[in-house]
Amino acid sequence: MVEKRLRPETFWDLAVEVALIRPGPIQGGSVHPYLRRRRGEPWRHEHPLLADALDRTLGVPLFQEQVMRVAIDVAGFTPGEADELRRAMGSKRASAKMDRLRERFYAGAARNGVTGELADRIFGQVKAFSGYGFPMSHSLAFAHLVFTSAWLKLYYPSAFCAALLRAQPMGFYTPQSLVADARRHGVRILRAGVNTALAHATLNPHPDSRGGQAVRLGLAAIRDLGDAAADRIVTARQADGPYHGLGELARRADLSTAHLEALASAGAVDELTGDRRTGLWQAGAAARERTPGTLPGTAAAGAPALPGMSQWELVAADIRWTGITPDSHPVELLRAHLATLGAVPVDRLRHLPHGTRVLVAGAVTHRQQPPTAGGVVFLNLEDETGMLNVTVGPGLWRASRPYARDAGALLVRGMLDTASGPLGVLADQLRLLDPRAAGTTARNFR
Repeated sequence: MVEKRLRPETFWDLAVEVALIRPGPIQGGSVHPYLRRRRGEPWRHEHPLLADALDRTLGVPLFQEQVMRVAIDVAGFTPGEADELRRAMGSKRASAKMDRLRERFYAGAARNGVTGELADRIFGQVKAFSGYGFPMSHSLAFAHLVFTSAWLKLYYPSAFCAALLRAQPMGFYTPQSLVADARRHGVRILRAGVNTALAHATLNPHPDSRGGQAVRLGLAAIRDLGDAAADRIVTARQADGPYHGLGELARRADLSTAHLEALASAGAVDELTGDRRTGLWQAGAAARERTPGTLPGTAAAGAPALPGMSQWELVAADIRWTGITPDSHPVELLRAHLATLGAVPVDRLRHLPHGTRVLVAGAVTHRQQPPTAGGVVFLNLEDETGMLNVTVGPGLWRASRPYARDAGALLVRGMLDTASGPLGVLADQLRLLDPRAAGTTARNFR
């Protein structure tokens, strides 16, 4: 949210963003003053002794080095004492160690004419960094990662998405959210197939995808298959050509019934069997072709006429076996129903006035309850058009917690907030959404 309010224009702005979202600056009250001053609000240093340390960050401390400089300039700390302060800020018992330095700080500040409420405020900001503040070098390094990642996502969105999928597990967003975002930016996502995919996500030429490159999901991401079996499938295919039947696949890649059932459930053998249910039906018999002495093709069993899977069944299978719905977002299948309720897609909210009372719906991707938030819970909802921040007050959370704590998807009613920059809703009601829309497991309270 900070980046949307700050609107970075320079590399330094990116470094500041990284520093601002650390608990130290948040608890020290640095975030909102910096944002207001960055937007042009007049300000001045609370004391001239702060100028050398805080000029570059508009009078608010954001980095550990600045806190050390404040201790030297305001309280007369020696460089050694300032380094002790730095170590205290990063230790496991930082708060207790900072309390021991309080008397030394106040005594030194008083000798420089800094006393009373001013001394309290300055020491309060210094102590807040015991709740984790970044050194400038960390912020600059992270800013470099931010810039290069944003550049790659803008110009090579398919490669960027594939790289993130190959690096899992990592980061704040699930593979489902990463894929949904890539799809919204014009990237085609292709299902893993035993004759097309590698073990991990890669790129395939595709004229309908942005840049002509689509993301092909990897076989190893299929539940119950694993890296070793995925590697055997790819190695055998590359050595001896594509597979033509399920029994041949089982024999050449040495796959068990469980492996074949996983591949069929994920739609990875549709090319060989026609559909998922047929693949599941044939899996046990096909796996017996691995048995020594069994003639190729003799163990295969023809499947009876089986009913096709509904859209919901296909989506549920994708979620169960890969955690990713490559073709559409689960909430998209509910859109007609949501429209009758008056629910607004996320991408249309930005065209409504601030303060509009709205109904929104989506899969819950994250729940967070920071210790500094006074019981407020922050949810992230995702539909087929985008993501939305939802703020839930303590009272509503207590009333809704029995179902909202673990719900995969929610209907949220509340007031639209666009005044602070990022799109958000201040909730006044939470309701369960059809459980079929629970496409992902939320990252809860991390």
